Amino acid sequence: MKIKSKSKKINKAWLNDHINDTYVKLAKIDGYRARAAYKLKEIDEAMNLIRPGQVVVDLGSAPGAWSQYLRRRFAPKAAGVGGAAVGELLGTIIALDILPMEPIEGVQFIQGDFREDSVLAQLHDLVAGRLVDVVVSDLAPNLTGIESADAARIEHLIELALDFAQSHLKPGGALVAKVFHGAGYSQLVESFKHHFRVVKAIKPKASRDKSAETYLIGLGLKAG
Repeated sequence: MKIKSKSKKINKAWLNDHINDTYVKLAKIDGYRARAAYKLKEIDEAMNLIRPGQVVVDLGSAPGAWSQYLRRRFAPKAAGVGGAAVGELLGTIIALDILPMEPIEGVQFIQGDFREDSVLAQLHDLVAGRLVDVVVSDLAPNLTGIESADAARIEHLIELALDFAQSHLKPGGALVAKVFHGAGYSQLVESFKHHFRVVKAIKPKASRDKSAETYLIGLGLKAG
């Protein structure tokens, strides 16, 4: 009974924090599906990554907040803070997630596991030989709490994202990927430095203080 009581207290505390979260409130006002939109917004504004006319691939896209942000950045006539969420689209957005995602006008979505060759083949088909300007990845594995196992899972997803970027990014293209501080972090930074001329780590203000997540940004893909 004590465990259940403690669990209820934790859940109530989390719910209270969530409801009163500044970015949760902003997301409701701006019409974003999740507060995560502001993570990409801050990274974009710091690094000047997203511009109309680009081809962008959004990995780990569900529920769709990052794709929404991209879609609004590609709107030719931004209306208000959030920009236009419907109408003409100046650019290409391809989103992928193992979870279902409610449609977003103009966004091409693939539901499947990024680790499976058949899903990667679908992604290759949608890219259709075009060079990609930016790959954004909010991919994260289900964490077990076992540090070595979790580090290996995270590293595997990052390596897949790096492989995809190396195959499809333009020479000056960029990769944004979620990573976690802990075992294996320094190796992931070195992997980025191996593939990109400039590497920067950003922990957006919209990331919760207690979270170990940060984002690595690679700029200027090196020749294979």
